[in-house]
Amino acid sequence: MDTLRGVESFVRSVEEGSIAAAARKLGITPAAASQNIARLERTLGTRLLSRTTRQLGLTESGRIYYDRVRGVIHDLEQAAAAVSMLNDEPRGSLKIASSVTFGRHVIAPLVPPFAARHPDVSIELVITDRSTDHIGEGIDISIRFGQQLEPGLIARKLASVPMMICAAPSYIARRGRPETPEELQHHDCLTYRFAVHGRLFRWGFVRDGARFEPELRSTIISNDIDTLAQMAIAGAGVARLGAFIANPLIEQGLLVPLFSGDTTRGIASVDHEPLDFYACFLDRHAETPKIRAFIEHAVKSLKGRW
Repeated sequence: MDTLRGVESFVRSVEEGSIAAAARKLGITPAAASQNIARLERTLGTRLLSRTTRQLGLTESGRIYYDRVRGVIHDLEQAAAAVSMLNDEPRGSLKIASSVTFGRHVIAPLVPPFAARHPDVSIELVITDRSTDHIGEGIDISIRFGQQLEPGLIARKLASVPMMICAAPSYIARRGRPETPEELQHHDCLTYRFAVHGRLFRWGFVRDGARFEPELRSTIISNDIDTLAQMAIAGAGVARLGAFIANPLIEQGLLVPLFSGDTTRGIASVDHEPLDFYACFLDRHAETPKIRAFIEHAVKSLKGRW
C-alpha cells in the first residue's frame, strides 16, 4: 500500500508540475506527498525526481518509471469509477478538452447549466488547439471535429455545424463578389492553419452530389479562427467560419454570406461542407456516469441549433 501511495504521488507530481499541486489533487499535505515519493525512491533504490526550489524534473530513471506506471494509475481510477457506476449519480472531477473556437463559443456556455444540475461534479475545461493526451493529461472527454479523430478513441457525435463563406461589405465593394467557389483563386482568402500538424484547413463544397475543393489564394493565414473572423470584418478578405461564429456577424451586417445559390441570376447552387464535432473518450470502461451525463447534456443542448 505504501508503494501504491508513492506511485500515485509520483505520477500526480509529474502531471501537475509540482509536489504541492499533486498534494492538493490528492487531498493530502505536500509533506505527506513528498514522503510518499521518498519512500518509493528508497524502495526502488534510485532517484526519480530532480528537485530544486523553482523546478521539478524527471531523472532518466524517473522518465522510464513514469512511462510504465502512469497507465497503472489510470487503470486503477477507471476500476474505481466502474465500481462507483453502481450508483448512477454523476460525481467527481470531469476534465474536458476542446479546440479553442468551438470550446469558447459552444462548449463553455454548456458548462454552467450542467454544473448547476450536477453539483457533485467539479469541471475543468481545457481550451487548446494542440493534440491532447487522455491518459497523460487526465482528460475525460476531448471535443474534436472529424479531421482530428484518432484511432483508439470512442467518438460520439455532438453536432454537425454548417460552414459559411463570408466577406465584409467593404471587401465586396472593393474587390467584387465571388459568385462560385472556383472564383476564390482570384480573391483574398483568410485561411486557418492547424496547430497540430501545420497543414492548412481545406475548404470543401458539394455540387450536384460531388465534393470538391477549389483552389484558394491565401493572403492571410492564422491558427486562430476568431482572429480570422475579425480580419474578415475589417475587410481583409474571404473567410470560412462555423455558423456559431458567422451567423451573429451576418445578422449584425458585419459579414455577408457567399455562394447562396441565387437561381434568379442563373448561379448553380453549391453546398458548404459541414464540420462534424464529436465527444471522445478512451474506451467503454471510461464511460462513467459523469461522462455520459455531459455528452447527453451537450447533444440535447445542441440539437436543432443550426
